[in-house]
Amino acid sequence: MSRCIQLAKNGLGTTYPNPLVGSVIVLNHKIIGEGWHYKAGEPHAEVHAINSVKDQSLLKEATIYVSLEPCSHYGKTPPCSDLIIEKGIKKVVIGTIDPFAKVSGSGVKKLMNAGCDVVVGVLEKKCNDLNKRFFTFHNKKRPYIILKWAQTCDHFIAPINTNTERKPIWITNPSSRQLVHKWRAEESAILVGNQTVIKDNPKLTIREWHGNHPTRIAIDLTNKIPLKSSILDQTTETIIITSEENKEEDKGNTQYKKVPKNTNVLTEICDVLYRKEIQSIIIEGGRHAIQSFIDENLWDEARVFEGNTTFENGIKAPLLKGNLIAEEKTVNDTLRIYQND
Repeated sequence: MSRCIQLAKNGLGTTYPNPLVGSVIVLNHKIIGEGWHYKAGEPHAEVHAINSVKDQSLLKEATIYVSLEPCSHYGKTPPCSDLIIEKGIKKVVIGTIDPFAKVSGSGVKKLMNAGCDVVVGVLEKKCNDLNKRFFTFHNKKRPYIILKWAQTCDHFIAPINTNTERKPIWITNPSSRQLVHKWRAEESAILVGNQTVIKDNPKLTIREWHGNHPTRIAIDLTNKIPLKSSILDQTTETIIITSEENKEEDKGNTQYKKVPKNTNVLTEICDVLYRKEIQSIIIEGGRHAIQSFIDENLWDEARVFEGNTTFENGIKAPLLKGNLIAEEKTVNDTLRIYQND
């Protein structure tokens, strides 16, 4: 099962809206086949694992391991549980049950009804963590929310505003910034407030890593974002959240989503993103946007860089209480990762 999890991680950033899944086929304590889900719409992990076995007659004596319950319904691909039954595989070991309503438990039931010996719950916690985005999306009806910011040694995220050039002032080193671009490639979307767009004019795309651009989202309730901002360049899908009548109509890759005034804006935003099937999002700034998600307890993970510099005054870093689960160095920066208790 550990190998299943390792294989599944190869699909991070490419399988949305599908989960990460790895599969291994074992005979006489030896791996004879393995695979993972590459991309939504393409064959699932079990299919790749089964097809990788050169002598298909061995399958009837083999055990198939899979990190997530095999699907039992017709989507873009046929049910994996049907293929397992068709190939005569009698022993199936599953990491965890799929929370998706069309599968949840029905894959296991179909396999057992066909006479398969099914074991469920092997390395279950690790398998759940592997698909924390997928599970959060289906169980909580919102994306998995990752907070991310960089702060100085004296806990400021920006100096006193003297930035007239509409570009960021860097706190972290190039290695940390490259890591952020890797993270963008792994998540469905990225969100900032309008002040970040106005002051820094970020592109919010991937430039220092390879992968798909996340959907760009900006909270602009009062329509203050300049029309020449980089996030309105039509290069990738962008959503502008507003409470005012649209000053612009949907155009190309840019959509305007209106949320009602005098409501919980963040909950409304989460509903918009859920309907768009966005399973994960990085909240990158500014302070007001990040602190708002913290105050509403709408976050799952926080990634905080501390750079090797000081500002002495300026905009204070967000205030966060969470469970510190990891701390590491990226050259001379410190990265701390927190979980929401």
